[in-house]
Amino acid sequence: MEMSADTNPLISSQKSSDSGLQAVLHPLVLLTISDYITRHALREQTGPIVGALIGQQNGREITIEHAFECATLAKDEEVILNADWFTQRLDQMRQIHKSPQLDLVGWYTVLPRSGPTPSVLPIHNYLLAEHNESSLLLAFHPEEAVDHSIGSKLPLTIYESNYEVDEPKLDQGEDKEMRDGEPPLKLKFRELPYSVETGEAEMISMDFIARGAGTATVVEPREQKQPSEDAKGKQPERKVEEEAEADEYVLSRDDEEMIAALTAKLNAVKMLQSRINLLTTYLERLPPSYLTTDNPPGAEGAESNASGSPHTIPSHTILRSVQALVNRLSLIVPSNTEAFEQEMLSEANDVHLMGLLNDIMQSMTEVRGVGKKFEVVDGAKNHNRKVMDSAMAGDRGAFMPGAGDLNI
Repeated sequence: MEMSADTNPLISSQKSSDSGLQAVLHPLVLLTISDYITRHALREQTGPIVGALIGQQNGREITIEHAFECATLAKDEEVILNADWFTQRLDQMRQIHKSPQLDLVGWYTVLPRSGPTPSVLPIHNYLLAEHNESSLLLAFHPEEAVDHSIGSKLPLTIYESNYEVDEPKLDQGEDKEMRDGEPPLKLKFRELPYSVETGEAEMISMDFIARGAGTATVVEPREQKQPSEDAKGKQPERKVEEEAEADEYVLSRDDEEMIAALTAKLNAVKMLQSRINLLTTYLERLPPSYLTTDNPPGAEGAESNASGSPHTIPSHTILRSVQALVNRLSLIVPSNTEAFEQEMLSEANDVHLMGLLNDIMQSMTEVRGVGKKFEVVDGAKNHNRKVMDSAMAGDRGAFMPGAGDLNI
């Protein structure tokens, strides 16, 4: 924050923890912002990316739960909100999100990592004056969105705003008496700590999006290539075989969704394995005093680390967390393994039994259908046989008169 304050005059020189505010960000907001930026880029639009954030404020905690896009106007080389449109849309969002009641808590836009620019002041001042005097600013950094490393920070920063007096660098942090004629207060931004929280409905949405991401690819029609002909006017057989082999490996939609689901599970297992390996390596490289009970931990670990030993620096917080995890393993692993395996076997047998019963019922249904078809075919055959017998009896004349014939 200090470096940003030196280069950006809109960044506050105060620490972010002075206000005590804490922001809670929900994933649906990130999805809305990323979708807006993606459509804005694909459509090659030139206007600014501006949207509103709605949520709740409970004491010193502000939740950011939903977001929507905003219409803007250009006025005197400045970008401002369309006040009538914004008020109407905000009222609609308040009516939709009544339980719990959500209201405007801030807005978002695209900014560089250095912080807010003077272009955000007209919109921010309007929201402070007309809607919420403690509006937040969520700045999305597109240049950081390309970093896909595991555990990387989200490419965004949340700012709170307050009015401060520009103080010289040497006088910052000192209490001074307010006097007449001093410079007026100016709007400053300072970074606000935030955490990400996910609800049950959002988990379902995120899971649906993750499953569909495997098939969210641009399908382009295949180019109709003209068959190349040799000198005799015939297409080479080798190219025909290659095209036939390429068509054989086209996956169906179900196969692509299954591959996407398996890939997501594989990535989760790899991440879990990497975390377990990290904890194992950390515990193995602890100083000997922490691994045995012969010597009490303390001075030996400090001397080893000071002398450049490969031992890791012990952290009692991490060790307590690991110990708590180990203590919870007894709750996961059953105490009576044989009874647990017997119950699992019984459950598996029940599942297989239900599958067999289902197969038998389907077979009985198929047999019943075959019986009905056989009855129809057999009835038609008997009917045809009776017709033939009647016709043959009619040809014999007086010897075997048919039904309804007159004997003269």
